[in-house]
Amino acid sequence: MTATPPAWAEVLLRAIVARHDGDAVSGDLLEAYRDSIEPSRGRRRADWWYVRQVFGFVWRRTWLAALLFGGGFVARTALDWRVPTQDFLVRSEVSTYAGVCILLAVALHAAWRSGSAAAGSIAGVATAGLGAIVSLTGAAAMLAFWHDPVTLAAAGMSGGLAEVFTLPVAMLLPGLVVGTFGGLVGAACRRAVRASAN
Repeated sequence: MTATPPAWAEVLLRAIVARHDGDAVSGDLLEAYRDSIEPSRGRRRADWWYVRQVFGFVWRRTWLAALLFGGGFVARTALDWRVPTQDFLVRSEVSTYAGVCILLAVALHAAWRSGSAAAGSIAGVATAGLGAIVSLTGAAAMLAFWHDPVTLAAAGMSGGLAEVFTLPVAMLLPGLVVGTFGGLVGAACRRAVRASAN
């Protein structure tokens, strides 16, 4: 029986790569999986290899947006801790709109590039997830350097440490929602442009 990689990983790969590259990329990975990886490593390790390759494509499509998204959280946290305020409205609006714009842009680009609305959802969730790692790492590093009573009091006034370490993970849902919207718009725009060109 011919070995096949996990079906969900193949669907994810097809959704995230450019449509004109889909067959070539999928075919090359499948050939390597069947001809060399699975015979030498066994089925389970070959599946893990394939999944890592697919996540590599997702990473390459979203790493910059994730860095910006997570970096925005870190910058906002640093501002709240080092320059405390009583009125967080403007800071909240700026950081929220910036985050939405980043998620929307990466989703639109992914869907436009691949022609698949699902690519927007994937890009949105991946950006939020990788951004959460950036944010949590950055917040932990800042806390390691700035843990004096004044900083901790400022952190408490801005929502507390619990918010700093849970909010980035909670952004997965907005990543999915905004990513799905961006994916639908991006794929529709691509279809409209192609239809008008024909």
